[in-house]
Amino acid sequence: MFWASACAGAFFVVTATTLTGGPISTEPRINDRIRVPEVRLVGPNGEQVGIVRVEDALRLAAENDLDLVEVAPMARPPVAKLMDYGKFKYEAAQKVRDARRNQSNISTKEMKLRLKIDQHDYETKKGHVVRFLKGGDKVKITIMFRGREQSRPELGMALLQRLAADIAEFGYVESAPKQDGRNMLMVLGPTKKKTEARVDQDADRDRRMAERQARLEEERAAEAEIRAASGHAAQAPKKRRGPADNMDPDIDL
Repeated sequence: MFWASACAGAFFVVTATTLTGGPISTEPRINDRIRVPEVRLVGPNGEQVGIVRVEDALRLAAENDLDLVEVAPMARPPVAKLMDYGKFKYEAAQKVRDARRNQSNISTKEMKLRLKIDQHDYETKKGHVVRFLKGGDKVKITIMFRGREQSRPELGMALLQRLAADIAEFGYVESAPKQDGRNMLMVLGPTKKKTEARVDQDADRDRRMAERQARLEEERAAEAEIRAASGHAAQAPKKRRGPADNMDPDIDL
């Protein structure tokens, strides 16, 4: 690629080259990679040491079994801190993982109902809706009208209102029922946030595990008592053998 221009009767050609390389590192410079004559040094506990030669800063880092990390490279002089860089990176990664795990990722589930749904199917689908809401997710309820059912939207409205009343403990009506062609839609929102729901689920799982472990311990204790009782049962004394019990008359006991 080039650009051409005329200036004072001369013709210049300027070429543009694209420099390619590896990805730019976002890691700070540490230890021997710090190529400045002096730094403003910060101690491991945040105390201000002052401006020192980089050689002296590296010596202090080695004496304390720490790393010299450049934390503000654009400052004049650059700011460097004494720290355990490996531990610092590990703790930073832990914080990122915890934040990602605790962030609220609310998804929307969908449940479809028929206008002439029987009681058993209704209870089953209601159970699924409750489970979604307890997990911190929204639920979109869709009632599908067929044939002449389209002329009775009040029946669909009544069914949705019934469902909303039945799950009121776990959710609320976020979007009121509305007609959308041959369907009627309603959106339910959870009463608890995703993070709170996850905490409750973890606590419930731990409780079930503890109960199961307690039952196992009781069963083991009962089995041990049965074995102990059977082992201490009175046994008939062994009969001492005498000459009359010997089947071979040539052997004298």
